[in-house]
Amino acid sequence: MVASPMMSTDPDVLIIAASETNSNLYYATRFLAPDPFIFLRIKGERILIMSDLEVDRARATATVDTVLSYSEYEERLRRRGVTSAGAVDIVDEFLKERGVARLLVPENFGFEHARQLQERGYELSTKREPFFEERAIKTEKEVRAIEATQRAVELAVQRAIDLLRAASVKDGLIVHEGRPVTSERIKKLINVALMEQDCVAQHTIIAGGIQACDPHNEGAGPLRANEPIVMDVFPRNMTTRYFADMSRTVVKGRATREMKRLYDTVLAAQEEAIASVRDAADGQTIHSEVLRRFEQAGYKTGLINGRMQGFFHGTGHGVGIDIHEMPRISKSGSRLQTGHVVTVEPGLYYPDIGAARIEDMVLVTDDGCRNLTNFPKVLEID
Repeated sequence: MVASPMMSTDPDVLIIAASETNSNLYYATRFLAPDPFIFLRIKGERILIMSDLEVDRARATATVDTVLSYSEYEERLRRRGVTSAGAVDIVDEFLKERGVARLLVPENFGFEHARQLQERGYELSTKREPFFEERAIKTEKEVRAIEATQRAVELAVQRAIDLLRAASVKDGLIVHEGRPVTSERIKKLINVALMEQDCVAQHTIIAGGIQACDPHNEGAGPLRANEPIVMDVFPRNMTTRYFADMSRTVVKGRATREMKRLYDTVLAAQEEAIASVRDAADGQTIHSEVLRRFEQAGYKTGLINGRMQGFFHGTGHGVGIDIHEMPRISKSGSRLQTGHVVTVEPGLYYPDIGAARIEDMVLVTDDGCRNLTNFPKVLEID
C-alpha cells in the first residue's frame, strides 16, 4: 500500500471493521455493531454489506444509501464453487460489478485483507488521520453531545470533591466515615456517578502525591492530606458515543508554598493558552508558549535524577468519538480551525514539589474559543 493525501475529489473508500471499535466506521455510518462489516463509498454512494442478522437494523438506522446482505453475495459465490466466502471475496465480487480497481483505506486497515486484495489486482492507498477530514470539524449536534458528556463529568467530579470536603484527617491520611479515602474509592465513586448518567469511563486517574508526577499513573492506595491529587476523568456517553475530558488538581488541607506557586503557574499558563486558541492559530506555537512561560518561571523540563520532570506532554488534543483525535496542540502541532473541540491541559510534575494538571475543553471559533467546561479551579479543600 502507498500513503496518499486526501484527493480533491472524493476517492472510493473501503473499511472492513467493527464499528464498536473503529471510530471512522461509526462516524461514516452511525451504526454500532460488535462484529465486522463492510463499508464502501463508491462514487459518493455509501454502501454497507453485512450479515443478515444486522441488515434490517442497519436499513432502519444507518446513515448510508444502500444496505446489502452477505448472503446475497455468498450465494453467487457458492454457485461458482466458493464454499466459504470471506469478506475479501464479497468485496471482490462487489467491486467487479462496479468496475472499481483503486481504493483508499485507513492506515489501520487489516494487513491480511490488504494482502488478499492486492493479490487480486486492487491498488490500495492509505491516508493518515483524520481519515475523514470533516470529522475534525464538529457540528452543532456533536458539540451538544460533547457538552452533555462534560456535564456528567462535572457532576461526578463534584461528588468526589464533596467527599473530600466532608472527610477528616488522621495521621496524615484522608479519612471518611471511619475509612481511609483511597484512589480506588474515589474512582469508584466517580465511575458509578458516570454510569448513572449513561457514561462509561476507563482509566480514570485519581493520583496523589508522587504518583501524580507520572501523568498517566491512575493512582492506587490511601490519599494523603496536604498533598496534590490529580483527577483526570474522560468518559464516553454510551448513547451518543462522544467523549469529554477534564482534569483538576486539589489538595485536602493546605498545600506547601512551593506547591501553590507551581499550581498558580500552571493555571496562568492554561489561561494564556486558552486565550490564544482561535481559528488559524498554530498548535505548535501555543504549546511552545506554554513551555516558554514555564521556563521563565523557573520550571525546567528534562531528565532529572533518572526521570522526566517538568512539562513533558502535549498541551491539548481533539476530542470526539475518540478521546484523542486530531488536531494536536503539541510540539508536532496542528493548525486550529473553527469547529475543532480541543483540550487545553498544561501540567508540571516534580517529585520534590508535587504535580498539577488543569484541563478544560474548548470549541474553536472564528475570533477565539468557547470554554465547554463549567467547573471551578480551586486547589485547596478544607
